[in-house]
Amino acid sequence: MILGFGVKDIIDIFLVAYLMYQFYKLMRETRTLNIFIGIMAIIFTWFLVAYVFKMQLLGSILDKVVSVGSIALVVIFQNEIRRFLIRMGSEKNWLLIQKIKSRFFAKKNVEQNLTFPVIPLVLACQNMAKTKTGALIIIEQKMNLQEYIELGEQFYADVNTQLIESIFFKNSPLHDGALIISNEKIKAARCVLPVSKKTTLPKQFGLRHRAAIGFSEQTDALAIVVSEETGNVLLAHNGKWKENLSAEQLKNLLINKLKKD
Repeated sequence: MILGFGVKDIIDIFLVAYLMYQFYKLMRETRTLNIFIGIMAIIFTWFLVAYVFKMQLLGSILDKVVSVGSIALVVIFQNEIRRFLIRMGSEKNWLLIQKIKSRFFAKKNVEQNLTFPVIPLVLACQNMAKTKTGALIIIEQKMNLQEYIELGEQFYADVNTQLIESIFFKNSPLHDGALIISNEKIKAARCVLPVSKKTTLPKQFGLRHRAAIGFSEQTDALAIVVSEETGNVLLAHNGKWKENLSAEQLKNLLINKLKKD
């Protein structure tokens, strides 16, 4: 330890830097990066005035601004804060827990997830891709999606190829919005989902693609999109996506992701 600077201080600095970096990445993906930089400038100025130069009058004014501003930040960045907490709570960030879980509970999870009706879902996507029928399908994982289910037309049905194709048929009143599958059952259709605010998405991505990616950013759900323009199939998860999937590729990805989760 040198001049009172020890291991605890290094860990403290590392944790603060990590949290700031994660929040910066989140801001960079949206249109709020300039606001974030402005807030950091205010906080840095407040630190210099109050703690370095010890200017009492200006420091007390900035103290009030920072204390009140913390409430305003929650309002301004409520969506970003939610995404940040979801990202921090994601199991992929806790490798040790994930390894322990896979070692002791892998067999049980595989048995449970293999009951998911992957084949009827993949066949429906394949058929809709051939006819260029637009579709957006959400598969619930651990995060409960009841609040989104309640926004759509609710019903309870088995995952059936013909039923899914009928829902997304162009003249069907349910074809707009998302279909949500929960606990291996179709729970709702025509659901409204949040759209991604990423500025780096490909320009050819339409509203369905942006909704799928945006929803995968805010939840742990799997999102499948069939493009109405090209017939290409996309799978989004945790804000990342793979596109131009064949039926076999989609099936393998779904099985692997359902096994892991």
